[in-house]
Amino acid sequence: MNIVVQKYGGTSIENIEKIQNIAKKIVSKKQKGEGLVVVLSAMGKTTDELIQLAKQISPTPKSRELDLLMSTGEQISISLMSIALQELGYESIALTGFQAGIQTQGYYTKSRIQDIDIKTIKTYVQEGKIVVVAGFQGINEVGAITTLGRGGSDTTAVALAAKLECACEIYTDVDGIYTVDPRLVPTAKKLDYISYEEMLEMSSLGSGVMETRAVEMGQKYNVPIYVALSHEEWPGTYIKEYDATMESKIITGMSVSDKDLMVTLYCVPYHIKNISMIFQEISQKDINVDMISQTAPLNGVVNVSFTVPKEDENVILEIIGELQKNWTNMKADIQKDITKLSVVGIGMRSQSGVAAKMFEILAENNIEFKQVTTSEIKISYAISTKDQQKAIESIIKEFDL
Repeated sequence: MNIVVQKYGGTSIENIEKIQNIAKKIVSKKQKGEGLVVVLSAMGKTTDELIQLAKQISPTPKSRELDLLMSTGEQISISLMSIALQELGYESIALTGFQAGIQTQGYYTKSRIQDIDIKTIKTYVQEGKIVVVAGFQGINEVGAITTLGRGGSDTTAVALAAKLECACEIYTDVDGIYTVDPRLVPTAKKLDYISYEEMLEMSSLGSGVMETRAVEMGQKYNVPIYVALSHEEWPGTYIKEYDATMESKIITGMSVSDKDLMVTLYCVPYHIKNISMIFQEISQKDINVDMISQTAPLNGVVNVSFTVPKEDENVILEIIGELQKNWTNMKADIQKDITKLSVVGIGMRSQSGVAAKMFEILAENNIEFKQVTTSEIKISYAISTKDQQKAIESIIKEFDL
């Protein structure tokens, strides 16, 4: 039996009517003889509402209890969906992450999937049941429920597809992957396909359609991923392995993110061990650092700048406080009005001049950048948020995005 993993996001199932509509869509797939494993997020803004409930009691709830609380959102979704499928006359069974064999490790609220024991799921699929699995959650080595962080349901779906050796379909509130976020640029073009590598760069840079770890897993295990609109039968976008035709255009897409802040540490005593210690402290708190720059040593000190997610600001402040106990002359500055703007394209590997053109665009529009990083297929700039729209419009015009 051919198996397909489908994933539906929170906006696709935010109320009973939408759940019933999605149930009909699932049934239509089942009628074609497919074995189905359906992964669901929590309904609508349920996760945010649960977090707010916890914060009404404590401004800093313990992560273990927060995970236990947040995991109930997906359990509501899978229970209601399974009931809806049964009401349509189809056998269905809902499984929590633990029941589905999803084993996790790492920190609470941002765990990672270590392995999946798929025996239970395969048994139910072979019995002809539609298996509905809670995304975003699993169970760790001490038997505690953990969650996978924002977008974790994408990761659950792709991980299941990897273990089941099948395709993965991600259904959401957008009809595919665009050159630029269509909410920012209504004229943005939808892509028929994009390589894993390009999608990974765009996801890590703030494109909200796919979660980064899900794309990484898709690339590692060569899982075909299809991204499409949940409530319409419009063509979506395929995320697939690179092929030569993808080099025809220099820039495939652009990512724009306001989710980072920039930290600058002034007068850091210059020694490689000191620089290492800063980033070890950040790493130990499981905080992702993106852009990093350092000034040349002068009078035995350097300035170090880096970007981190805004949601980690409080932890960063704690780390700065600890560093200042040893380095009393060190000062810190945090800038929140930062936009990270990146252009991505495999075509950059074989065609030169993109960096020169980007600098030219910024100069012509009097847009100052605070940091810049590059890779073989990406150039990223940190600019002031006030210049965001002007930069977007200029880049779109130049590269025909």
